[in-house]
Amino acid sequence: MPMPQLLTAEHLPSPEAFFEAAGVVFRSFSDQDSGCVSYGVEIDGGRFFVKTAATAGTVASLRRALAVHRVVAHPALIPILNSFTTDDGLALVHPWFPGEVLYHPTRTRNGGRTHPDSPMARFRRLPLGEVHRALAAVLDLHLVVADAGLVAVDFYDGCTLYDFESGTLRLCDLDEYRPGPFVLEADRLPGSTRYMAPEEFQRGAVIDQRTNVFGLGRALRLLLDGGDEEQDWRGTAAQLSVIAVATAPDPADRYRSVRDLTRAWSAAG
Repeated sequence: MPMPQLLTAEHLPSPEAFFEAAGVVFRSFSDQDSGCVSYGVEIDGGRFFVKTAATAGTVASLRRALAVHRVVAHPALIPILNSFTTDDGLALVHPWFPGEVLYHPTRTRNGGRTHPDSPMARFRRLPLGEVHRALAAVLDLHLVVADAGLVAVDFYDGCTLYDFESGTLRLCDLDEYRPGPFVLEADRLPGSTRYMAPEEFQRGAVIDQRTNVFGLGRALRLLLDGGDEEQDWRGTAAQLSVIAVATAPDPADRYRSVRDLTRAWSAAG
């Protein structure tokens, strides 16, 4: 069977026109705070997620994503199947994953983490075994990220999708991950303040693997809690102690690497 053109194309002038002629758009995402426009499309019996960029900033973001995927492959990372240029910019093709983004901010709404029917609230009500499997996938993927010499910039729960039927977590949108260590030459890095280390707000600070450790520590803290107020801890005291080290304000007081954090977390569990 020939490969779908979506997976072999090098240039499609208008993705929207191609989708209309060759398949069916079953979902569209046009209100994204990233500025990208994305589609869930069905073509030649396959389902795909296509993310398009039409500005200099969004094209640069997708090119960073391509660079990450060249050096990072992991079962928990939704892969890039193809990339092609358009008359307006660039597009990336991923397989469709039937999960829900745990936190999905857009230009017009904040994502609604606290609503009882939101994906995040439902995730926080899962049995602890399922949550721990999801957290293990996040940590294991970031071991590969760290081994590739990358720093996880703008990692937060908006990068996580969870399929409640299969109990599977996947990560996407690692568009800001970049080689490190590096010196911050701006007033701050992009990202969610709930996950960001103090040095990510300090021009001239070194951003390195200890910054990765902080963000992952915050992910463990927020995803294993019953709510945003961090007053309903579902883990153990030992796990909370690991998180305290991982999220120490001074990078020198944290675990030196993602691998050290992962080992401590495993021992505490």
